[in-house]
Amino acid sequence: MGTDEPVHLLLPAHLKTTSCGYVLVERTTRMPVPVHRDGLPLAPAPRAVLDECRRLREHPPIRALLAEAVQQLGLDPAELSAELETGSRRGTAVPRAVLREIARGARSAAEGLAMGLWRRTGLPEPVWNFEVHDEHGRYIATPDARCDEVAFAWEIDSYEFHFGQPGYAATLARNNRYAAAGIALVQTVPSRLRNEPRAVVAELVSAYRTAAARPRPPVKLAARSE
Repeated sequence: MGTDEPVHLLLPAHLKTTSCGYVLVERTTRMPVPVHRDGLPLAPAPRAVLDECRRLREHPPIRALLAEAVQQLGLDPAELSAELETGSRRGTAVPRAVLREIARGARSAAEGLAMGLWRRTGLPEPVWNFEVHDEHGRYIATPDARCDEVAFAWEIDSYEFHFGQPGYAATLARNNRYAAAGIALVQTVPSRLRNEPRAVVAELVSAYRTAAARPRPPVKLAARSE
């Protein structure tokens, strides 16, 4: 927690204590069963995450927070959705939408944005985060989005964070497997999803049409990769 962030304190609704200074008081009729850490009673992670989401108003920070909760804390999207349903509906429209994206397969905040952009292309809906294997059953990759009918893949790649690191070498190896299998690939860095959405949409449409114009290679989808 940053030094400029308030301490969010939950109190029973009948108490009349109000916020003061760095303490943000929220009175609630749904006091959670606390989780104790270092002697302090804390709200369970799903409640804490969603209470913070309700106070945010923009999509990007809510996407980032919920993606972090699922990926790093290991929270179950179904558990988060259940917690959202039992609480106040105030400020829940955006978290609900983001959790639907996560339930459909968005593994990161960037993928949530990617799903929204894809819908603007007018192209057939892809599958998200499924393994692809070659004709001999050898693993190729697990693309963020995949149009199986034309063997087209879309990867959201954070090259700005990978360059010169082991992740960069792994990405190159993956791309070589795509090329060897004949899979058409578009790569997009996350910043372009927000800053250049029209250009990204145009690239996806162009690449998809090119893939559709050539014979489909003998690759296949496998079960969802967890």
